[in-house]
Amino acid sequence: MYLIEFFKKSKSTLIFLLFFTIVFVPILYFLVKPKSQLPVYNPVDVNPRLVDDAVKHISRDHKISDFQLVNQNGDTITQANFEDKIYVADFFFTRCQTICPIMAVNMSELQEYYKNDDDLKFLSHSVTPIIDSVSVLREYADKQKAIPGKWEITTGKKAHIYELARKSYFAVLDEGDGGDQDFIHTEQFVLVDKNKQIRGFYDGTDADEIERIIKDIEVLKSEE
Repeated sequence: MYLIEFFKKSKSTLIFLLFFTIVFVPILYFLVKPKSQLPVYNPVDVNPRLVDDAVKHISRDHKISDFQLVNQNGDTITQANFEDKIYVADFFFTRCQTICPIMAVNMSELQEYYKNDDDLKFLSHSVTPIIDSVSVLREYADKQKAIPGKWEITTGKKAHIYELARKSYFAVLDEGDGGDQDFIHTEQFVLVDKNKQIRGFYDGTDADEIERIIKDIEVLKSEE
């Protein structure tokens, strides 16, 4: 009799344990599992050669500075145009025949991928504003099939663009202050979140990196 009762109790215990394992363990795992999250990049986290001396000491809360640019339609573009948006930024010039055409194709593909996603925008900065007038940018934008309001292809004062590259986006190795002899030439795509913080750097000429930025954008969207 004792053995029969023991096995009955053991059977009940085993059924309970099996039920708990099937139902509750996955729930507990989901609750305690660390969620994927992208890093937030500050000046101290980046190659010092990419960072202006004035901001190298900053270790937290770095954000993209306010800017005032002009896009392919002649409209003024500021931070307000990217309010509550995730965006990908880069630096280019229309006469570039090396890395820029590849970057343009990849940015265009990203735009196509996210064309119906209102959370995503794209921002390109011309590094030769004297050459890249609004009319030149308009022709370039048409060639790249840039969607108005989705992909802002911009120009502005050279010193301002250079300062953005060095102090905000950490996208260029060159030294200087945006003078006549200074020149920005970088393959970097920079991912910026809705809080104006940098969340990733990518080689805009590399197809694998474009796949990575898409995955990271999805992670970023899940954070929010």
